[in-house]
Amino acid sequence: MQCVVTGGNVKVLGKAIHSLSRIGDELYVEPQEDGLALRSVNSSRSAYACFLFAPLFFSRYAIPTGLNFRCKMAIKSVQSVFKSLATLEKTVEKCHIGLDEQKDRLTFTLHCKHGLLKTHNLSYQDSESLEAVFDKNSCANVFRAQPRVLVDTVVHFPTSLEEVTVTVSDERMWVRNHVEDEAERSKAMLTELCLAADEFDYFAVKAHYSITFCLKEFRGLLLFAESTGLPVSMYFDEPGSPVVLSVTDSVLEGNFVLATLSDNHDLHKIHIDSTQKVDIGDADQPHPPDDFMSDDMDAYLIAMDTSAAPGPSTADPPPPSLATFRKPPAPNYRTRTHSEEEEEDDGEEDPERPPDKKFRSLFFGSVLPPSSQMNTQPLTTQEVLASDSEDETEAE
Repeated sequence: MQCVVTGGNVKVLGKAIHSLSRIGDELYVEPQEDGLALRSVNSSRSAYACFLFAPLFFSRYAIPTGLNFRCKMAIKSVQSVFKSLATLEKTVEKCHIGLDEQKDRLTFTLHCKHGLLKTHNLSYQDSESLEAVFDKNSCANVFRAQPRVLVDTVVHFPTSLEEVTVTVSDERMWVRNHVEDEAERSKAMLTELCLAADEFDYFAVKAHYSITFCLKEFRGLLLFAESTGLPVSMYFDEPGSPVVLSVTDSVLEGNFVLATLSDNHDLHKIHIDSTQKVDIGDADQPHPPDDFMSDDMDAYLIAMDTSAAPGPSTADPPPPSLATFRKPPAPNYRTRTHSEEEEEDDGEEDPERPPDKKFRSLFFGSVLPPSSQMNTQPLTTQEVLASDSEDETEAE
């Protein structure tokens, strides 16, 4: 096998390897008649990426007839060959990739300026063919945008964010951060951005779906697309089906296949087709529902105060107004004595009304001490944030 990359294509090859490092720890190399395929998959098989470099990408591409060679190697060792991407195009004139079957080594030779040669002999392991099963042309929703539009969108999210949610309508796309734990929703900062259809090169929506996928792998593709200037295409269907992110040129094609959360909020793995098919199931860690109305009343009101302008969630039925919550029946406004607290603790709870603890914390804050303190400490006089009771009105 002889592959020679020259000029600016050396940097493109290095960028592709760095993008694949965002997916998994191993690089799968498979020379084919239609080009050199570089692939990677993460350990949970929820993300897969592949770059196919056509023979025209190389100044020389020659593989023996009938060669059936597939290998995998540590992706960090290949990254070390192209570690200086900023100066790679200026210092390296060409890169030669060769196979030494006698020593079981894949050789990367960099021909630098002034006659300097850098040779990297990397060990490898034989592997099976690795390929994800997907059909992006059958997806209902298709989008294509310049990489700068998407880079400017994800830059508003912190690097520690794991997942984002994308929601589409006929003329808009919303991108917001996904909060997994309901308990953390009241403390999290909710960020949402809206992109109009005219910001895309192609915008076709057949079904209004909302999908959630990993942001780390998405950034990996944008890293490559921004450096090459290639537009990014997105294909997806209903939640639970994989989303496909693609960049295409006349001499290369890159596809990133990412798992999405299903309606029951489980992260599905991607079907990997190999010599022995892998059984695909749900991930071990289910995700709770991403629905504002499923939170308790305290978290819901805090989210209303801190969230951005109304987005795709406006299609849902409007929540009850604050005025409705602030005018419960008059008997609920009077302060309860210690004996009434004990009588209510002995009785059965009514499942149709909210717990008294949340109700008091919502309207009275810390007016009443905890029940454990009420048994040992006298009840102090504090201001009650409520209207006059019926008894006081009749007295007046």
